[in-house]
Amino acid sequence: MTDVGGEHGGTMKPENFLPEDYRPVEDEPFMNERQVEYFRRKLLAWKTELLADSRDTIETLQEGTRNIPDVNDRASEETDRALELRTRDRQRKLVNKIDAALRRIDEGEYGYCEKTGEPISLKRLDARPIATMTLEAQEQHERREKVHRDD
Repeated sequence: MTDVGGEHGGTMKPENFLPEDYRPVEDEPFMNERQVEYFRRKLLAWKTELLADSRDTIETLQEGTRNIPDVNDRASEETDRALELRTRDRQRKLVNKIDAALRRIDEGEYGYCEKTGEPISLKRLDARPIATMTLEAQEQHERREKVHRDD
């Protein structure tokens, strides 16, 4: 299928067209094509940003492996490196969650709570597009975890 006008080189399907200012609203059908495309693009943009940050982190860490004679400077450098590695690990985990959300989009399960099957609010998905539970189910889950942690 080719794009009308050919300005996208025929790679973009017309049904994936999304106005720049589009925001999902509650009074349209939940997870209609526009909403799904909106969240797909939001997830892909977030993933691209995280991967670029990761590349910067790796470059910084590779440049940073130098011999620093001063003990305090070296300790400070090692603390910075440990922080960079923790940040990198968090980013890696986020990328995995983004990939899982993109899979849910492909499978038609995105936007629905994995515990209750209820739609997750658009406001919650917009703030946290990797959410897998409604806010209520998430809070219940966290309360249960806290109780078991305190045992």
